[in-house]
Amino acid sequence: MKYLLLLFIKIYWKFKPKDKSASCIFRESCSHNVYRETLNNGAIAGLRALKYRFENCSYGYELYINPINKKKQIILKNGEVLQEEEIAKRLL
Repeated sequence: MKYLLLLFIKIYWKFKPKDKSASCIFRESCSHNVYRETLNNGAIAGLRALKYRFENCSYGYELYINPINKKKQIILKNGEVLQEEEIAKRLL
């Protein structure tokens, strides 16, 4: 199952239109995150990463500047806070 998931991701990378702009809010793209999790920790971890990203990498987040440290942060739909280092550069 692990190798099947990795194969699907590689096929996605091969056929994804090159001119399609990235829409991920995370610094590491969703497909790269799922690929890395699957490769390092197996298919179940990869599927969990896919579910997490699918549920949180879309509309419903809030980008703000932390008044204490003046760094940008994102609050995800699930309430989790991403630090500036985890946020896609296009959003900063």
